[in-house]
Amino acid sequence: MKTFIQRLQLVALSIFLTTTLTLAQRDSTSNFYLSGGGNGIMLSLAQLKTVTGNTPNAIPRFTMFFNVGTNANYDINRHFGLFSGLNLTNIGMITEFDNNVKLKQRVYAVGIPVGIKVGDLENFYIYAGGEAAFAINYKEKRFENNEKVGKFNEWFSERSNAFMPSVFAGFQTKNGFGLKLQYYLNNFLNQSFTKDGNKPYANIAESKLFFVSLGYSFKQKTSRTYRSKKRKISITI
Repeated sequence: MKTFIQRLQLVALSIFLTTTLTLAQRDSTSNFYLSGGGNGIMLSLAQLKTVTGNTPNAIPRFTMFFNVGTNANYDINRHFGLFSGLNLTNIGMITEFDNNVKLKQRVYAVGIPVGIKVGDLENFYIYAGGEAAFAINYKEKRFENNEKVGKFNEWFSERSNAFMPSVFAGFQTKNGFGLKLQYYLNNFLNQSFTKDGNKPYANIAESKLFFVSLGYSFKQKTSRTYRSKKRKISITI
């Protein structure tokens, strides 16, 4: 467990330092710049269904750590831009079953988002896009009658689907406040996973995740010059 925390801290620190250093070197006359990203404070939910059609109780899951990232932005003009980036996201679900069993399952996923921004990019705008994410660490806790009876984590586990594509949309304000919705297109759990001849998740036919994120930010200066091939337009607010 100690080794896992150290590795995770190293990944998070690397992304944070990359963002900090590049922001410090940003040229306000360039249409291209790097900025802070990530998913910040997250509330995630699960869409669950068993093979018999039952719907286990999915409990909302709140998390703040570690959700970090950096974005590469290209603003074509003040009203339209493109972005991509690199995110580390803590995403998962909490499930209660009828037999007094509760599972807490999560992965850390490294994702590459690609999207567009539309609006006043120095005040208020909306954005949307898709992300290709890859699960790198899986963790599971098992509770029976509200008592923890087991816990483990695995690197590059086959218990969850390794590839996690998703779509997202959100808005960003001038003061840094933002809200994002993200929905994962495939199942979180790998229904065909087998261990010692058993398939622990074979009964879960559907396990789709989605979350609401607060504080997703593309930081900008209040005065920028947008470059084009024909002319320069200076906008000051």
